[in-house]
Amino acid sequence: MTKVIYYTNIAEKSPVDEFLDSLTGQQQRKISRVISFIEIYGLTTAIPHIKKLTGTPLWEIRILGRDNIRIFYATLISDSILLLHGFIKKSQSTPDKEINTALNRLNEWINRKTKG
Repeated sequence: MTKVIYYTNIAEKSPVDEFLDSLTGQQQRKISRVISFIEIYGLTTAIPHIKKLTGTPLWEIRILGRDNIRIFYATLISDSILLLHGFIKKSQSTPDKEINTALNRLNEWINRKTKG
C-alpha cells in the first residue's frame, strides 16, 4: 500500500484538490481510479500511468488520451507520495513553468517539515 498525501500550502489549501475540482466528473473519476489503484496496489503496478521526469525528483501521474491530465508528485520515505501540482498538458513537451511550480511546492513543503 502507498499513502497518498496532498500538498497543502501555508493557508492549508490543496492546489491539487482545487485542480481536481475544476475538472469534469469523467476526468475526476479517471484520476480517482488511478490514485486509488496506487494507494491499494503501490507504484510498481501503476507503471503505465506513471513516469519519472528526467533530471528532477519528480514523477508524474499520466491520464493519457484526449484529456492528457498530469499530476506531479514526489516519493517520500515509508511508501508515501506527495501530490504537488496538476495541469492539463497541451503540448508535446512538459512546460518548465509546470515543473517549476511542482519543484517550488516540494521545496516549500520540505522547508516547513524540517522547521516544524
